[in-house]
Amino acid sequence: MIRALFVLMLLATPASAQTLANQLFGALQDGSSQRAEVFGTYAKGCVAGGVELPETGPTWQAMRLSRGRNWGHPDLIAFVERLSRAAVTDAEWPGIYVGDMSQPRGGPMTSGHQSHQLGLDVDIWMLRPDRLNLSRAERESLSSISVRSSDQTRVNQNFTYAHIALLRAAALDPAVDRIFVTPPVKIAMCNAAEGNKDWLQKIRPLQGHHYHFHVRLKCPRGDRNCETQRPTVRDLSDGGNGCDATLNWWVTDYLNPPPRDPNAPTPPPRRGARDYTMADLPRQCADVLASN
Repeated sequence: MIRALFVLMLLATPASAQTLANQLFGALQDGSSQRAEVFGTYAKGCVAGGVELPETGPTWQAMRLSRGRNWGHPDLIAFVERLSRAAVTDAEWPGIYVGDMSQPRGGPMTSGHQSHQLGLDVDIWMLRPDRLNLSRAERESLSSISVRSSDQTRVNQNFTYAHIALLRAAALDPAVDRIFVTPPVKIAMCNAAEGNKDWLQKIRPLQGHHYHFHVRLKCPRGDRNCETQRPTVRDLSDGGNGCDATLNWWVTDYLNPPPRDPNAPTPPPRRGARDYTMADLPRQCADVLASN
């Protein structure tokens, strides 16, 4: 209650548009009393009517509960529950450990992610659960595992066919837009897959995703203020599943780029999500914050 009043007081001041948005969104501990709706982009937006993923379910556990990031659009909650069941049937895991989703009302976070702002993103740990009755303290101390070699060029012994089965189940879900994985995982999956590989189009290489994979859902049907992410050229360089020769760029030139031209102009610094003010976000996000 105190945090909610603090946010409302800030929003009522003329300077509220210049208040750092992550401080406002990070201060609230529950979703807004509005119908579920998404505003903006995955890296600059918010979610109304967010729902909390139960801390423990029959086939999942939410991790790092102290962060308060086990919230999302109802579509995301439903997806996590579906994927957790697929972990049992397709990957023969007991379930899944669920990492960061979104804050109760989305928006920029005080630490970590640039995205995860619309309640449509979720990180799934690469660690196969041993059990699904972890205490809150255990969920803070337990760590996931890396499935990538130290030189970042290949998968290590932790990566298994069960991971491929789980990722395939996620990619085949019609609600999913894309899934970010460390590049060696994409390469390994392209090499291992047989038959129709169209589903691999949703598996996108991106550095840093070796302790978890990041699932991003499509904009909810009918949400006209949600901006769909456009594919990049490198995502779909062959117009198909992304398993062509250019995939090796991620484990060659990306890791060892050519020397930078000393005469080339220095690009301007990019603003991160932690620098956003309310003026940077869709106007509806102020209403999301002010809602009960």
